[in-house]
Amino acid sequence: GLNPFEGFVVAGPGGPATGKQNLRERPPRPAIALVPLRGGVYDGPVFRRNAMNVIQTDQAPAAIGPYSQAVAHNGFLFVSGQLGLDPVSGEMAGGIEAQTRQALNNLLAVLRAAGRTPHDVVKATLYVADMADFALVNKFYAEVFAPPYPAREVVQAAGLPKNGLVEISAIVAAP
Repeated sequence: GLNPFEGFVVAGPGGPATGKQNLRERPPRPAIALVPLRGGVYDGPVFRRNAMNVIQTDQAPAAIGPYSQAVAHNGFLFVSGQLGLDPVSGEMAGGIEAQTRQALNNLLAVLRAAGRTPHDVVKATLYVADMADFALVNKFYAEVFAPPYPAREVVQAAGLPKNGLVEISAIVAAP
């Protein structure tokens, strides 16, 4: 039969494993060992909660749940989804245009708080309540991001927090 892993090499403890091995046999030692930690994820290249740097600014709305506005870890910044909420009043802006502009302003505020710019964004995710709003959201997005554009997807969501019409999150690389 065909082996989809033919020619691949996976290095791990005990040396490399080639695609020519019988994949049904369990190797004597796993290539990657995940060791559960209390309150953490794994202990390989050590990743623990205390290694994350939380980014918070009053220039963007406070988190409306158990999450951070953004978290920096290993040279990346992970920005939580930003809605069209006014950071002062906590009220949702009216209409797709106002919400998109406000969501982008909130994203920019979090980026500034972390010392980053839109040019540092490598991946953006946009959620829209109605795909019919895509062209308008895209227009305002293009006013903030310049070529080379980050990787991106736009997803129609059945419902966004606070009945929002648009939400934007981002992954940012080190400058």
